[in-house]
Amino acid sequence: MGRIGKRALAIPGGVDVKVTDGAIEVKGPKGVLKQAYDGRVAIKVEGGKVMTLTDGSDKESLSLQGLYNSLLKNMLTGVTAGFEKELEMIGVGYRAQMQGKKLLLLAGFSHPVEFEPPAGIEFAVAGTNKIKIKGADRQLVGQVAANIRAARTVEPYKGKGIKYAGEFVRRKAGKAAKATTGGGA
Repeated sequence: MGRIGKRALAIPGGVDVKVTDGAIEVKGPKGVLKQAYDGRVAIKVEGGKVMTLTDGSDKESLSLQGLYNSLLKNMLTGVTAGFEKELEMIGVGYRAQMQGKKLLLLAGFSHPVEFEPPAGIEFAVAGTNKIKIKGADRQLVGQVAANIRAARTVEPYKGKGIKYAGEFVRRKAGKAAKATTGGGA
């Protein structure tokens, strides 16, 4: 079994962790995050540390303990440092630009594609083809990045589309030229 659920997480300075009935609330300089949790896991805050505890020794209880410990770690990191995903647009005429807080994508369609940032998410455009998504909630940052990427996924033949920075796109060979023989009718 893993040991992730048993680790005690240090609460950074300027961060407040409150555990109420069935919910955890973490406040920090970058915002407030809330997470509901299962009753089989107990969350304990004491001495500048937060721990996840479980009474059960079955596989499901232990996996829930590890899950909530990882979620707590992400919440603590999110309210202090935040999370960021970077996307790249590849293709002739593919551009990204900001229009107020909205993100406007020109991605080979007859119309621009607009993305409104949800609460707690910020967009930034570097150059014309790099998009940064920033926020305190790791799950939300990842979901917004996935939604933007889904607007024009990278196609495997020419490599045009929107991809994560550093993502490797496996390219396929195109149609091979037809071999012709000298005669025959």
